[in-house]
Amino acid sequence: MATKKKVTKKKAAKRKVAKKAAAPEKKIKAIKDAYTKSALYAHISEETGLARKDVAKVFDSLGDVINGHIKSRGAGEFKIPGLLKIKVNKKPATKARKGVPNPFRPGELMDVSAKPARKVVKVLPLKALKDMAAS
Repeated sequence: MATKKKVTKKKAAKRKVAKKAAAPEKKIKAIKDAYTKSALYAHISEETGLARKDVAKVFDSLGDVINGHIKSRGAGEFKIPGLLKIKVNKKPATKARKGVPNPFRPGELMDVSAKPARKVVKVLPLKALKDMAAS
């Protein structure tokens, strides 16, 4: 009978994977005056290299997406990752009440009219946005 030769397998050389250096954090200057719509578009256009018209289209498209999420029979909430969450809350109807103490004039009673059920929009800041405000 023929005997098999023992063949030693070569181990594959381990490659050193170069870890990507963490990108240095961008220093963001405080902006003293709030941007107008056109100033915001111009700033984003300058930063990204996109045309101003393209930036305007992005904002229009974002508005359409938000509208689709929060309108009737929509998802009811929309998140802009890392920044904020837009949510639709349903407030129930309230009944009319008579003889309620007036919070602004102690000792005086007032009547509160009935309010129909309605939807209210809430904008909630997410952690990253809260951290931005804290720094």
